Amino acid sequence: MTELFGVPLAVLAGQVMIGLINGSFYALLSLGLAIIFGLLNVINFAHGAYYMVGAFVSWGLLTYAGIGYWPSLVLTPLIVGAFGALFERTMLRRLYGFDHLFSLLLTFGLALALEGMFRWIYGAGGKSYAVPPSLTGVYNLGFMVLPIYRAWVIVASLTVCVGTWLVIEKTSLGARLRAATENPSLVTAFGINVPLILTLTYAAGVGLAGLAGAMAAPIYQVSPNMGSSLIIIVFAVVVIGGMGSIMGSILTGLMLGVLEGLTKVFFPTASALTVFIVMILVLLLRPAGLFGKDK
Repeated sequence: MTELFGVPLAVLAGQVMIGLINGSFYALLSLGLAIIFGLLNVINFAHGAYYMVGAFVSWGLLTYAGIGYWPSLVLTPLIVGAFGALFERTMLRRLYGFDHLFSLLLTFGLALALEGMFRWIYGAGGKSYAVPPSLTGVYNLGFMVLPIYRAWVIVASLTVCVGTWLVIEKTSLGARLRAATENPSLVTAFGINVPLILTLTYAAGVGLAGLAGAMAAPIYQVSPNMGSSLIIIVFAVVVIGGMGSIMGSILTGLMLGVLEGLTKVFFPTASALTVFIVMILVLLLRPAGLFGKDK
C-alpha cells in the first residue's frame, strides 16, 4: 500500500476529504456571519441556532409534509430567512448604532431560546435524515472511495459561496448593499429603501445558515445541540479570515477544515485545538485576520 510520511495514502486522502466536508460547512456558515457583520456590523451569535433550525426544518418537511431533499434545499433557506427577517424587524434593528455587545447578547439569548425550545419539543436525542436516493452510492477513485453525497456537499457549498461573493462584490445589487450600510442617509436620498435592504441582508445571511443545516442533515444527527457545538469554531474561522471579509471566510473555512483533518492523522489528540491554536497565532501576528484590512 502506498504511503506518505508513513501514513497509508487511503487514510490520508480520507481525512483530507473529511476535512473538506467540514471545511465546506465552516465556509458556508462563516460566509453568512461575515455578511451580517461586514454589512450590518452585527455579531450574530444565533448563527449556530439558525443552522440547527435549518436542519430541523428540512427534517420536518420530510417527516410531516413528505417534502423531499431537493425541494427542501429551496424551502429551508426561505423559511429560516423569513424567521430571521422577522427577528431583525422586531428586535435586532432597535440595536443598530449601539455597541456590538448589545447585539451579541440579544442573538445569544435567541440562540439559547431556540435550542431550549427544540430540546423541549424533540428531546436531546438526534433525528436521522436519509441521503436522497439520487445521491447514494460512491465514486471509486482507486486510492479511496468517495460517497457521492459528500462530493455533492463540497461542490454545492463552494458554488453557493463563490456565487454569493460575486453578487456582493461584482454586481450593482452588492454595491447598493454596501452603500446602504456605509452611508444610509445618502442612499435614502436616492429613493432606496434602506431598512428593507438591511432586513433582506440579515435574512440572506441566516438563510445561508439554514441551507447549511439542510445539507448537513443527511450527514450528521439532527439535534438541538448541533449548532452550539459548531458556532465557536465558525466564529474562530471568521476571526482568522478577517471580520467582515467574505472571501477570507470562505478560504479560511476550507483551509482550516483540511488542516483539522490532517491533524487527526498526525496529532490526533490536538485535532480539536487546531482551529484555536491558529486563531491565537493569527491574532498575535495579524490582529485584522489573514484577509482583513488593517485600520
